[in-house]
Amino acid sequence: MRFGGAIAALVLMAAAVAEAQTPDLSGDLRLQARWYPQSPAFPDQRSGTGALVVEPTLYWESAQGTSLTLTPFYRYDGADSRRTQADLREAYVLMHGKWGRNPWELRLGLDRVFWGVAELHNLVDIVNQLDLVGHPRNRPKLGQPMAHLTVSGDWGIAESFLLPYHRKRTFPGRSGRHRSGRLIGETASYESGAEERHVDLAFRYSNSVGSLDFGLSAFAGTSREPSFLASRQSGPPTPADAPLIPHYEQIRQFGVDAQFTTEALLYKVEAIRRSGARNLVGHDEDYGAFVFGLEHTFYALFSSPADLTVLAEWLYDDRGRRATTVWNNDLFVMGALAFNDVQGTELSASILGDRHHDYRVLNLELKRQLSDSWLIRVEASANLSADPQDLTYDGRRDSFLGVELTFSF
Repeated sequence: MRFGGAIAALVLMAAAVAEAQTPDLSGDLRLQARWYPQSPAFPDQRSGTGALVVEPTLYWESAQGTSLTLTPFYRYDGADSRRTQADLREAYVLMHGKWGRNPWELRLGLDRVFWGVAELHNLVDIVNQLDLVGHPRNRPKLGQPMAHLTVSGDWGIAESFLLPYHRKRTFPGRSGRHRSGRLIGETASYESGAEERHVDLAFRYSNSVGSLDFGLSAFAGTSREPSFLASRQSGPPTPADAPLIPHYEQIRQFGVDAQFTTEALLYKVEAIRRSGARNLVGHDEDYGAFVFGLEHTFYALFSSPADLTVLAEWLYDDRGRRATTVWNNDLFVMGALAFNDVQGTELSASILGDRHHDYRVLNLELKRQLSDSWLIRVEASANLSADPQDLTYDGRRDSFLGVELTFSF
């Protein structure tokens, strides 16, 4: 990472200011394995893959209340070199105080931020970049350099972000599974002359009024979601099978997310209006998109300790077939059974279908605590049909069975 030197200086400076003390250490060690029953769609791909993930967190706090959080991340993958990755997910100093009656806190460094209420895909969540190679559906986040100021009071919570560096999205390599039919290159192009060093701005206001929880957000800067170019704008022509080049435009986005709780149902909605982005055919197009969801929980199912949660969501993008994302007109239904036993066993099943294209995928997942420190997660993903127009993912032969063992310390 080009900003590694600045982050290292920040960490050393914070450690020097804080009083010497033993840090709190926690984190996860994960062993991952996946088996793909179908023959690969591309050469060099394997039927079985394995990975090791290490993600510790170190936490220091001074007597004055200033704290330092450091979460390095390392993943080794035996099949895809692009999935082998070292990163800083978090490396920030946290300071806090009061402006009159209003508490404030300031985070400086790398951090991860989450916005939204939907289960499948969060339209409003735009601060961090996705680590697309981490998981084909869960899609963890890369650490984002930021100055994050939060001020709260009886009137709600106001958050302001200054984002001085853009992280490129990760994509599978030539030998990786869950890749597109056309390989996506590691280099990127930018609309801004400052490229990845363009300073982005974001703001969010959130509050709770009775049964309604809501957030209003705004973002101006480099898009986290790239469009794709067949070649650079200048220079000799490139071969037809050359990697696509991710291109990041300057966009403006306004978003709202809300959850309304009743005795019977949870109503969830996320909606955005975005300008400055390109559509699938390469033209600038302002557009709107939304996610609407309903959730209901059946407690003490059949007089047992188990609870069953049923969720349905509709994702819609008004660009239709010109959308650069697969979430253009999709229906998602999920059922999650929590056994409420000592081991915390949870079983979920979901199906996702695209109303514009012939795309359907079925997911099953089982989680169970083996001990205080060990957790096992088993998942199966079956691609019932693939979307041929999805530039970032060709799932024709990427159904898989995965097992993950997590040791928490």
